[in-house]
This record gives sequence, structure tokens and C-alpha cells, in this order.
Amino acid sequence: MKAYFYTLGCKVNQYETQEISETLSANGIFRASSPEDADIIVVNSCTVTQESTRKTKQAVRRFKKQNPNAVLVLTGCLPQAFPDEAEALEEIDVLLGNKNNHDLLTAVNYYLQTGARVNNVQLHEIKKGDEYKGVGISSLDEHTRAYLKIQDGCNRFCSYCIIPTARGRSRSKPLEEIENELRRLAQNGYKEIVFVGINLSAYGREMGLSLADAVETAEKEEGIERIRLGSLEPDHITDELLERLSRIRKLCPHFHLSLQSGSNSVLKRMNRHYTAEEYLEIMDMVRRHFPDAAFTTDVIAGFPGETDEEFAETAEFLKKARFQKVHIFPFSPRKGTRAYDMEGQIPKNIKHSRCAFLNEICAEIRTGILKAQIGKTFEVLFESAEKGKAGGYTRTYIPVEIISEENLQGQLKNVLITGVENDCCTGKLV
Repeated sequence: MKAYFYTLGCKVNQYETQEISETLSANGIFRASSPEDADIIVVNSCTVTQESTRKTKQAVRRFKKQNPNAVLVLTGCLPQAFPDEAEALEEIDVLLGNKNNHDLLTAVNYYLQTGARVNNVQLHEIKKGDEYKGVGISSLDEHTRAYLKIQDGCNRFCSYCIIPTARGRSRSKPLEEIENELRRLAQNGYKEIVFVGINLSAYGREMGLSLADAVETAEKEEGIERIRLGSLEPDHITDELLERLSRIRKLCPHFHLSLQSGSNSVLKRMNRHYTAEEYLEIMDMVRRHFPDAAFTTDVIAGFPGETDEEFAETAEFLKKARFQKVHIFPFSPRKGTRAYDMEGQIPKNIKHSRCAFLNEICAEIRTGILKAQIGKTFEVLFESAEKGKAGGYTRTYIPVEIISEENLQGQLKNVLITGVENDCCTGKLV
């Protein structure tokens, strides 16, 4: 039998798809190259925005038309957060939430034996006090860098976010399991590990540990050359944490600090736990420990009630902070969150025009940052090789491309930056 996987959403979802894939492979069910060639089709869903929900439903209907005889499985955040909405999708044969996606093979076998639709979402609600569950991975298909999920869930309850409903409360992977997984990934040739989680900076709190403990564990694994961190909550960053992290040679000084807005009044309505001024102080604190630190972030435009003045505050903040890259999203109302029916909902056309304005500001800043790298030499981990070119990233996540007929994928090489083209630095091997 063969299984085809379609993953929407974040790096955590990509990691969990790999977990499911390796479990199926261990039982003789390998990856199909197309949905038409599959006996099982797994859609790992996202529901963080209305658009991601729409794409999930669209994919379900498309795959059923392409291969009506395959067992169609829906898992991920949509069925966990909105079980009734997921159950209404008649095309689905097996429904699983985030908590029990590791039971996928058992559920598929039951469906094949009985022909009865399986819906285990309601039986596996995520409860406070649940422990971290997962079997881990040994590789990440088609990736040179490997994501390693070490944390799940979130206790923050931002007013716009459905994730605590979809993922439950924060829980962390034990260090011993992280160590074993790191060893497997290193043995399979991965030189860079990216720690990911739903609220990564909350790692270990319920166990008396911190994110530094996980990073120090990775530092000990000989085969791993680079450690990178996923998205972090700025108010979880402390001087003590940075002091420990700064001693870890393999840690890449690239920090994705979630911002969401540069306006204090909007941040308060979002139930974020910092001010714009405090955020800048946190950036300065990071730079004291990592002088060459690079910063990326996320911003939501058009949050309910966002006035022209509040929007202007965000634009000015982005000019001041000068992020290397910013992911900008229009606010998406999610049923079940406090922001869903807040007063002052912003029309879609205004949200999109605000996104375009911010993107223009951030693109200009990014171009300046890339051009400032010309003449410098960086170590690059190459990830792609095609049409006589090789591409990869520096430790500070600067994209670099060189002319090369040699397949450099998975190799670390020093590159002199000579120019900037198409949102990417160009250079030559030293």
C-alpha cells in the first residue's frame, strides 16, 4: 500500500506529517508520488486563518475526485478545533485530531475492515495536564535542514488565536527523547536542526527546565553543526536564558521574535504581554549577547478597531526595528476567539492595502540589509542544487546563491558575497 500526504500550515504540521509517514513506512506503507497513485490520502490540516480552513476543505474535495477509492484521512488542527465543521465533510473516511494522529494506522485498518467511517476526535479531547506525545522522526523528506518538534500547545490565549483550542496547553518533550532523536537525525546526515513548537519559548517550564536545556543537549551531538530556533515569544526572553544560549557555539544567531503589532493599544487588545518599547529593549538585550543577531517577525494588519493612527504606529515601529524579514498577514477572524466578534472589524480591502503598505516598507529594509552583506564572507549550508546553481543560508538566515555545477547540497562552504539579485545574496566560493 502507498500513502500520499498533503500538509498545510506551520513547521510543526510538517514535522507531524513526517512522524505519521515514518510510522506507516515501518508497517510497509510507503509514500506515493501522487494522490492518484495512493491507497491512503492524508490531509494534515491548518485552521489558524479562515483561508487555511478554506484550503483544507478544497484539498479534501479535490483529492476525493482525483481518487475516490483511496481512504481519505483528515487530521491536524481543523478537526481538533472545529470537530463539527470537519465532520460535515462527507468526503472524509477517517477523522483524527492532533492528539491522536499517531493512531492513524489503527483507524485506517478499522475503516478497511468495517467500511464504517471513523471519527475519533471527540474521544481524544486535549486536556490540561496531558503529557507530550510523539514517536519522533529520523529524517525529513526533501529537506537538508531537519525540524525537531520539542514542544506542543500554548497557554497564552491571544485574543485572535484558536491554537490553544486546537493544540491544548503547553507540554514539552523530555530531554532524553530529544537526545535520541538528535542522534538519529545526525546519523542520517542532517547538519542543521531547527527546534520548533507551538510556543517554543515555553519549553520545559512544567518540568523545571528551559529552552536552553534543549539547545545544550543538541550542542553535545557531534554530527550536528548548526542549531536554529523557531518562533519565540519576546516576553519569554530573559537575560539568564540569553547568557546560557550565548555560550552555545552551534546556535545560529537568528531570532524570530513574534511581534504582531507595533501599537501598544492594539497589543493590549490582542492580549500580548509586552509593549512596543519593551520589545525594542528585548532586541537590544539579545544584541548584547549576540552582536551579529538577525531578527525576523510576524505582523497582523487590520486587527479589529485598528485606527489609522495605530496602523501608522506599527509602520513607524517596523522602520525603527529594521527586521531582516517580516511575515505580514491580514487579520483573519476565527470563531471561538475573543477577537471574532470584537467591535470595529476592518473591511477586507483596507486590511489588504495595509498589508501591501507594510510589505513595501519591509522589502526596502530587507534589500538594504542584503546589500550590506556585499564584501563579507559567510559560512553557507547549501540546501538546493539546480540548473548550475546552488543555494543555501548563512547562520543569520541570509539566502545565498552561487554558480556551481557541483552538487553542494548538505555541505557547509565559505562564500564571499558579491551582489544581490531577486531577494537573495549572490557570491562565490572562497
